[in-house]
Amino acid sequence: MARLARLYVPDQPQHVILRGLDQQPAFVDDQDYELFIDCLKAAARDHHLAVHAWVLMPGAVQLLVTPSDESSLPKAMQAVGRRYVAHFNRRYARRGTLWEGRYRATVIEGERFFLLASRVVELAPVRNHLVTAAEDYRWSSYRHHIGLTVDSLITDHPLYWALGNTPFERQRAYRELCEQPFDERETTQLMQATLKGWVLGSDTYREWASRTANRRVSPLPRGRPRKVRETPAASAAPGAPGASAVGAASTATAGGSAAAPNAPQSHPGGQSNPNYSSPAGAHPGTHSGGHGGTHAGSGSGATPGTNTGGAGGHSSGSASSGSDTGSGSSPVHHEHKPGTGTH
Repeated sequence: MARLARLYVPDQPQHVILRGLDQQPAFVDDQDYELFIDCLKAAARDHHLAVHAWVLMPGAVQLLVTPSDESSLPKAMQAVGRRYVAHFNRRYARRGTLWEGRYRATVIEGERFFLLASRVVELAPVRNHLVTAAEDYRWSSYRHHIGLTVDSLITDHPLYWALGNTPFERQRAYRELCEQPFDERETTQLMQATLKGWVLGSDTYREWASRTANRRVSPLPRGRPRKVRETPAASAAPGAPGASAVGAASTATAGGSAAAPNAPQSHPGGQSNPNYSSPAGAHPGTHSGGHGGTHAGSGSGATPGTNTGGAGGHSSGSASSGSDTGSGSSPVHHEHKPGTGTH
């Protein structure tokens, strides 16, 4: 299965995670941390990547960025990886990759998740028990956002600027925000969305992002699509191929006996003629007695019916014309409804 393209939605922030291979340290001392920051500054400048928050921990890197175009983030991360991994391998006499596969990233809805993502990034050393206070950790952008240092790598996001009218107000508001407990449900949502590469936001935001993104923004439904079963027709249409004529399968006589097609015919006097064959279009069946007997049968495409003759009391199945006459009686017309089998 081919990999999906790196998710990109114009002008939208992304949360990025890069993990060390097999939980091994990617940074050993201050020189390693400083070199990685220099690599990130150069790559961000060269590929027009705005970095809003960052943290370097021994086994992982987290960033909060906004790419200027679809290739900004992939090219910047590639440039950092090539330069830093070459340095690390040369310094520590090792070979191979330093990272656990590709970096993970996702687009987030800024209004709802930007400040949460910024706190998750900058407070990661506290949550991972590296320090007790975030301002004591050197390798993050937290000290910049609370006014202890000025970080040339950081491009402050408009949502950070909206925290106050002056730098002092913004720094105090951000510090107070970071002192509040995390919403663990939303934090888990952020981490899972980043690891899986799907847009994080409200339904409205995802619908909007899907119209401007370079690929789909959410996973496809799991499992195979359902098969729609076609319901067979309740009855075949008259004259349809393969449809049997109504009443042609079996026909009951007036006395309750069934007549078989091409059966030997009985004639007056009780003698049967085995060589008799019904003419084309005639009703196969039995004919017994004289005028006082019965005649029952089925015609192709016609429904059994009963006509009463005059003095003869002649009873028969309706022919293809739908009428039959007895001795001395006037014809009686019967209406035929196609496919219903009723007169």
